[in-house]
Amino acid sequence: MTQQTPTRRIIIVTIVSGLAILLALAAYIFWPSAATTAPSDVAPVAEDAAKSADDAVAAAGMSAADRKATEALVKAYILENPEIITDAVAILQQRQVTERLSAAGNDIAKPFPGAEAGNPKGDVTIVEFTDYNCGFCRASVPDIQRLLKSDSNLRLVYRELPILSQSSRDAALWALAAARQGKHKAFHDALFAAGPADETNIAAAARQAGLDMAAARAFAASPQANQEIERNLAFMQQIGFNGTPTFIIGDQILEGALGYDALKRAVEKARQKG
Repeated sequence: MTQQTPTRRIIIVTIVSGLAILLALAAYIFWPSAATTAPSDVAPVAEDAAKSADDAVAAAGMSAADRKATEALVKAYILENPEIITDAVAILQQRQVTERLSAAGNDIAKPFPGAEAGNPKGDVTIVEFTDYNCGFCRASVPDIQRLLKSDSNLRLVYRELPILSQSSRDAALWALAAARQGKHKAFHDALFAAGPADETNIAAAARQAGLDMAAARAFAASPQANQEIERNLAFMQQIGFNGTPTFIIGDQILEGALGYDALKRAVEKARQKG
C-alpha cells in the first residue's frame, strides 16, 4: 500500500500535467500569441489546467526534478503523437458549439411565420442565415434547392441576416414581408437570381413572387419586421459566428458556401445523432 499510493499520485500528476502541456501547445499552435489572440474561452481553460497541475504536484509531494522529468515524458509523447492536439481541440470546439447552441435554445429553429421551406415536419432542420448581397449565399442557393428536392424529410428555416449594407437590410425586410404573404421562397429565389439586392431588383423580385406591393412595402417598414432582423443579429452574436451564409444543422455550425456534398453529409450526421 505504501508503494502504490505514491505511484498513483504520480500517474494523476502525469495526466494533469499532460493536459496542461497539451492545452498550452494547442494554444500556441492554433492561436499564435495566445495571451492576446486566443479565443476568450480557451485561455482561461489553459490557465486552469496549469493551476490544476501545480496543485496536483504539490499534493503528491513531487520534487522539482520529478515534475520536470514527468513533464518531459508527457511532452515527448505529445510531440511523437501530435494528432492528439487536433483531436483535443476538435472536442473542445464541439463542446463550445453545443453550449452556444443550447444557450440559444429552441427559438433558433422557430421561423418567422412563412420563412421556411421543405417539409414542415421533417426530421432534420437546416437553419440558414443569409444576406441578399452575399455572393457565397447566392452560390449556395442551387445546393440548398437540390438538397430539398433530394430529401423530402428536410425542413429549412430562413433567417434574414443583413450585415453587408443598407440594401441588404432593405431586401431582408421585403423578404419578411414576402413571408407574411406566404411567398418567402419565391421572393428569396427570385432576388438571388436577379443579382445585387438594389432597389430595382428587390422590386422586380417582389413582383415576380406575386406580392401585394402596397402591403409588402408597409410591412417592410413595420416595427415587427425590424425586430425580427434585430433578433437574428442577436442570434449571430449569441451563437458566435460573423458571416453568411451560416448553416446550423443539428449541433453543427457551418459557415460559407460548402457545396451540396458537404451539406448532405452534415444532414446525414444530424440524422444519425437523432
